[in-house]
Amino acid sequence: MSKKFKWFVRVVFWLYMLYVYITIFKQNSFYSFLLLNTFLAYIPIELSFHMNEKQPALLFWLLFVLWILFYPNAPYILTDLFHLARMNPYNPKNGLMSFNLHLWLNFTNLVASALASIVIGTWSVQYIVDVLMVRFKKKGTFLQILLVILLLVVSSIGVYIGRFLRLHTAYLFINPDWVMQQLMNMWNIRMLVFICFMLILQLIVWGAFFISRMSLNTYEATNNLKVVSTPKASTNTYVSEAPIHADKKNDSPT
Repeated sequence: MSKKFKWFVRVVFWLYMLYVYITIFKQNSFYSFLLLNTFLAYIPIELSFHMNEKQPALLFWLLFVLWILFYPNAPYILTDLFHLARMNPYNPKNGLMSFNLHLWLNFTNLVASALASIVIGTWSVQYIVDVLMVRFKKKGTFLQILLVILLLVVSSIGVYIGRFLRLHTAYLFINPDWVMQQLMNMWNIRMLVFICFMLILQLIVWGAFFISRMSLNTYEATNNLKVVSTPKASTNTYVSEAPIHADKKNDSPT
């Protein structure tokens, strides 16, 4: 993973959170929750930046557990889109959607946070799976997809816990017995259906990511390209592996 990519993601999130703090949080807006929720969604992304297949097992698994605990905050922001209903977007006179720039600004803020969190968060899921496959020396698309589904099921459960039980990660350390009791009593059919809904949404995003990744791999294979790392620039360069044929005319004696 290149340092440029890490810092690009960091700067984008930090600038966005600064923007939310100045324009929303300091104005005591109803949407002030966006600052905390975006920050919580960013934590698992930052954690994934510090994980790799070569680090000591103890450090890796510690970061992995923290990532598991915080990752549901990324898809959780999708549920914040329901708060747009408080804006009353429809004109009571004609029933059409109002052209209210303040409403559309709030829409943009919420959707921007949700898209950035779920897209980069989904990337972190795929990255974690790739690292796990390397650490355990496993190969195969089926196993990779199975791991992704497992992680997304766990995150879907986390979204339910955060949205309806209102349990935060910190409660695990403050009052673990009470948290465990809440978790044991939460299982029912409606809860499982909600988990399926969230799983489907996350799989759609991951599927789009997976298709784009496969398309890139196909393009590389079709054009006989390979990725060559350039350490100084921390970037990747595509180099053709196709054999170079000398011009026969130039080989003939003059």
